[in-house]
Amino acid sequence: MEAQPYLHQHVTCLRAPTTWLSTADGQVRHRADGLYVADRRVLSRLEVRVDGREPEPLRGGPAGADSATFIAGLPWLGDRRTPDLTVWCERARHARGDGGTETIVLRNTSRDAVEADLTVTVAADLLAISAVKAGADADPVPPTPRPGGLTWSTPDGLRVELAATPAATPTVADGVATLRWPVTLAPGGVFEARLTVTATAPATPGFRPVPPASPAPWHAAPLQVRADDPRLDLLIATSVADLDALLLADPADPADTYPAAGSPWYLTLFGRDAIWTALLGLPLGPELAGGTLRTLARRQGSRLDPTTEEAPGKIPHELRPTDAAVWLPPVYYGTIDATPLFVVLLAAAWRWGLPTDEVAALVPAAERALDWLATHGDPDGDGFIEYVPTGAGLTNQGWKDSHDGIQHADGRIATPPLALAEVQAYAYRAARDGADLLDAFGRLGGERWRAWADNLAERFRSTFWLRDEDDPYPAVALEAGKSLVDGPASNMGHLLGTGLLTAEEEAAVARRLAGPALSSGYGLRTLADTAKGFNPLSYHAGSVWPHDTAIALLGLVRAGHPGVARGLLDGLLAAAAAYGYRLPELYGGQPAGGTGPVPYPASCRPQAWAAAVGPALVRALLGLEVDVPAGRVTLRPMAPSPVGAYEVRGIRLGTAGTLAVRVDAAGQVVDVQAPPGLHVDQETLATA
Repeated sequence: MEAQPYLHQHVTCLRAPTTWLSTADGQVRHRADGLYVADRRVLSRLEVRVDGREPEPLRGGPAGADSATFIAGLPWLGDRRTPDLTVWCERARHARGDGGTETIVLRNTSRDAVEADLTVTVAADLLAISAVKAGADADPVPPTPRPGGLTWSTPDGLRVELAATPAATPTVADGVATLRWPVTLAPGGVFEARLTVTATAPATPGFRPVPPASPAPWHAAPLQVRADDPRLDLLIATSVADLDALLLADPADPADTYPAAGSPWYLTLFGRDAIWTALLGLPLGPELAGGTLRTLARRQGSRLDPTTEEAPGKIPHELRPTDAAVWLPPVYYGTIDATPLFVVLLAAAWRWGLPTDEVAALVPAAERALDWLATHGDPDGDGFIEYVPTGAGLTNQGWKDSHDGIQHADGRIATPPLALAEVQAYAYRAARDGADLLDAFGRLGGERWRAWADNLAERFRSTFWLRDEDDPYPAVALEAGKSLVDGPASNMGHLLGTGLLTAEEEAAVARRLAGPALSSGYGLRTLADTAKGFNPLSYHAGSVWPHDTAIALLGLVRAGHPGVARGLLDGLLAAAAAYGYRLPELYGGQPAGGTGPVPYPASCRPQAWAAAVGPALVRALLGLEVDVPAGRVTLRPMAPSPVGAYEVRGIRLGTAGTLAVRVDAAGQVVDVQAPPGLHVDQETLATA
């Protein structure tokens, strides 16, 4: 199998559905490099030369979520009387929803006039992003020169226009275009050339995301933190900016926004990813949850289709336009967890202040999702939610959806059908939350679903637990034949705080998560390093996923185990610092130390649920629980504070208003500013 292109050394500029990718020198020419718009690579080459030579890179990197700068020297030009650089090249790159701009500046600080020849070489292979991910390559598509620029087009309706300012007459050879500017710079002089690329998406059918019609709801007054530990401030600022840049809109109603799963491979709607991002990102407000829920509800399953794995009430896994889909159907339902999580998100958004009429409109979709739990979600009727793959889709359909994502301790791959431990916890929570929604909105069935949840908890307790030399722990899954899959995995962290486990069982899971087999020092390993199949640089069998650790961290806080949570929080902050506060999708599960966590080289960055870790940490630090319909906010800050004294502003509670909290280094709340009508309960969650 061809290895997918590595991304860990790339500089990314993102404004969904657009991504710029290059290495730190700014040149666009390698395997994954390019400007991508709506899942097509609209520029595959953009190289700057001066006098036929490449500038000498000095520094390059992000200048915000959607921008980057690159500075390089031109040592063959300028003042020969000094060894210092006196002429250099600056590049400023910016991503827009329909393309991007590149501004190239030559700057002369020497005492002499400088003459130079600036050229930019551009090409476009117009490949689908899925083909690039698969390692494909293609010859450039010949452009059509026009005054001041170039145009590319395809039979399916993709059109790309490049405009150069000042105008430059392009030459084209073998599909590659060259733009040239003769430059004369007086002492202290500056020359600027600007390239603007605009792409019109192809007219192929299917779900094609569009840019949001307006900025993110939190854009004008974002979540902000000021802490003694500045790593938290920087992580929050980067997380909020990246989530803003990842926003996409439903083409059926552009007012409804949702988070794209990740750049560059997954700039579309993934049910599970979008739901978890909205859940972890609730401190930004419930609007993202509302848009996500409505976008998914419009595509909720209504029939049985073994090819797409659609079923009545089921929430889809992935949607793509037909030109971007490869081996999965353009609309694909192969996910076991998005459906219960849909109900959990709706209840959480309601409690965080999503307007009552918006919640009411979505309750019927939640009822259909609950019905799926007791029918198609439990195909053999044993009371557990499980998946039986059909068609040619995913073999594993939980969040660890790689082929070896679910393993035994001895390295054997689990055999479907699989009932995942965390999915039972999601289903339990969905039934309880769904019952509350049904009661609150005058629907029947609440008591039925509470009884269903209680029965599920009892079945889980009597079936899933096992023991090794360390402690009892829940199996990661039941496989074919109903045997336990015993690979100790991070999945058990998702059970905490859901209500599925007793306090004693939660304590056993907390001890397991705190141990060195699962805790790497930078977060939780997806599979314990004691398992035979452990590989720290695998996708799901030993790597660390920040969102996975954050879910466990929140559960530990809810379950009353802040000491273990504190260790995970420290690890995530250390990892964030190593990645410039833009956490990747995943990284290596090697023990902490040295120069930081080892990159997983094909990881998306930014990635939505990794970006949502920032807001989630705020919620964990504060022990924040919100119930706007009941008029109550609860604060149980970790004590002492893992980040010293801190202040949080801009926690958005829907139309109720915003919450601000100040906490001292001991973990005591010293000031709260809450919206009118909300009572704030304060406790201390001691870590001793």
